[in-house]
Amino acid sequence: MAEFQKQGIDIELTEDVAQGNYSNLAIISHSTSEFIIDFATILPGLKKAKVKSRVILTPEHAKRVLLSLQENITRYESDIAKIEIPKSHVATDDPIINMGPMGNA
Repeated sequence: MAEFQKQGIDIELTEDVAQGNYSNLAIISHSTSEFIIDFATILPGLKKAKVKSRVILTPEHAKRVLLSLQENITRYESDIAKIEIPKSHVATDDPIINMGPMGNA
């Protein structure tokens, strides 16, 4: 088990959580009081995806995650390489298309 100290908070990372879950599909929904992100895995040739993890956030925390992720992507692209997204995977207003890999519902 690993422990981290961030801003005076002890953060415990158990071995099973540290293994992580692979996800190539994220479904994002929201209500007036929370954002819900379901991380799933969908395999080629299968029409059913299995949700591996669900994260529920307050709107304020969701925005903090968005800003932190943007900052990390900017650093990644500066240090390693620009991340290219194939045109067929760009989210649109069509809810069916948004159900695709890493889209939002």
